[in-house]
Amino acid sequence: MTQPKDTPILVAQTGSQSGQRWSLSKDELIIGRGADCDVMIDDKTVSRHHAKIVRETDKWLLVDTSKNGVHVNGQAVQEKHEQQDSDVIAIATAAKLVFIASEATLPLSLSLPKGGRLKLDVLSRRVWVHGHEIDPPFSLPQYRLLELLYARNGEICTREDVIKSVWPEAQIDGVSEQSIDALVRRLRDRLSESDADHQYIVTVRGHGFRLDNPSQ
Repeated sequence: MTQPKDTPILVAQTGSQSGQRWSLSKDELIIGRGADCDVMIDDKTVSRHHAKIVRETDKWLLVDTSKNGVHVNGQAVQEKHEQQDSDVIAIATAAKLVFIASEATLPLSLSLPKGGRLKLDVLSRRVWVHGHEIDPPFSLPQYRLLELLYARNGEICTREDVIKSVWPEAQIDGVSEQSIDALVRRLRDRLSESDADHQYIVTVRGHGFRLDNPSQ
């Protein structure tokens, strides 16, 4: 298969993940509500596997696999759509994603991650806390947990949600509560190194965890 000259990216324009970016570095990128999706949008209007973007030679095709539909630039997708630079993809009513032909052509208005005091860039897996970039980077389990909480935008994530996102190959009953609590504690400690004045991860007893990400 012929490889494209540049690697396209998706940028979230609206929704809880606004400002986040995903590189189309594979031949297929899946968008949906499922924990196994490359772009996970946790909204009841979004199907488990809502859409996918696949590479065919030097083209990128958006394929609608949903119940509630996909629109590109305001027009409903009829099975497939060949992506063009700056196409705006609406995933049901939950989010809009911008298809950018390559990071080199990324508009300045979309070039920086958005968020509150904590900012996360999915494309590079970089995290900033209160203006300081986390260095050294988080471990993979720590990053996966933070990405889940960040995507939920203040909503509660249950322990089952944490297991599915952090340890996707594990059985729900195969990960102990002690392991989850230890991971949360380590992540809190790392965040406090950059901002000791705020507790970003809140434990909601009997329910799970949520991210408290105040504005700057």
